[in-house]
Amino acid sequence: MGGAAAWAAQREALGYDALYFHEAAHDPFTALALAAEHTSRVRVGTGVAIAFARSPYVTASLGRDLQEFSRGRLLLGLGAQVRAHNERRFSAPWGPPAPRLREYVAAVRAVWRAWRSGERPAFEGEHYRYTLDSWAFRPGPGDWPDPPIALAAGGPRLARLAAEVADGVLWPPLLGRAWRDETLLPAFEAGARAAGKDPRGLAISGGGFVVTAPDGERLDAVLGEARRAIAFAASTPEYRDGVARAGFGDEAAMLHRLSREGRWAEMAKLVGDDFVEAFAVVATWDDLPARMAERYAGVNTEIAFPAVVGTPDDEARAREVIGRLRAIPAYGETAPRSEGEAASGADGPAGPP
Repeated sequence: MGGAAAWAAQREALGYDALYFHEAAHDPFTALALAAEHTSRVRVGTGVAIAFARSPYVTASLGRDLQEFSRGRLLLGLGAQVRAHNERRFSAPWGPPAPRLREYVAAVRAVWRAWRSGERPAFEGEHYRYTLDSWAFRPGPGDWPDPPIALAAGGPRLARLAAEVADGVLWPPLLGRAWRDETLLPAFEAGARAAGKDPRGLAISGGGFVVTAPDGERLDAVLGEARRAIAFAASTPEYRDGVARAGFGDEAAMLHRLSREGRWAEMAKLVGDDFVEAFAVVATWDDLPARMAERYAGVNTEIAFPAVVGTPDDEARAREVIGRLRAIPAYGETAPRSEGEAASGADGPAGPP
């Protein structure tokens, strides 16, 4: 957390276009504010913030302030998380996440609309209300448009919802190709059509672990940690269908059992090379652009490059890799982009080149 400012400034200097901050061990909005203060060009986003842990009014206030503070560079990424974490970690009530998240996005936008227009708040839904405000609590219209919203989606209902009511989707890190291409992308495209949107105008970010390092020796060092991260994610029941589609249903069931027993140290042993290959791109920097193109060309608008940069030589090489990653065709594109066209470089589950 304390290094967020320097980290963000370094990433912007390297040529990244987007930086995302997760709600994990730290609050994502705090680190995002530090990053926004020490950058001027790069987009900053939550990837993701847990929606139901905050009221829509609180999220609207954070989003509005950070959009102004970043001078229009915010992407507000929201996710539902899972029932156990909502109820037992955040003390938040639980119900079917898709209809509640639909209402949540509408409520956030209702707050922004009231602040911008001065209209009387009149939002009443099944889960959320916004019918009271006063001049003393309204920040006014602001100098920048309302920030775009993206929704995390690991299943078809939320993928469709992200296209219908939001401005993009953030795929989970544990995502196999078959589940993405045969289930999630068709749902996302159906949601866009239902809302009268062109899906090419929406953000499609994340999806799959990216395990990379400048050379083979350093790659071996980070691969062990990646196995632990994949094992942890695959133990989550909400990912069960996607993991089974990739051919690892038995391993997922075992990982879930071990996680419930607190046997974390044993879990990574179940994640063999085939398991890693199904859910991650593993490559040195020299090979990474080609491997990323195999998995993401024509599918994402953003891809991740989690670079650990320690030397001036690393910096120069990272800039070169980012340039090559930018040439990967985005969703709806068939021809490679030039290195000057937009694509993002980001650390985290969502981000490109």
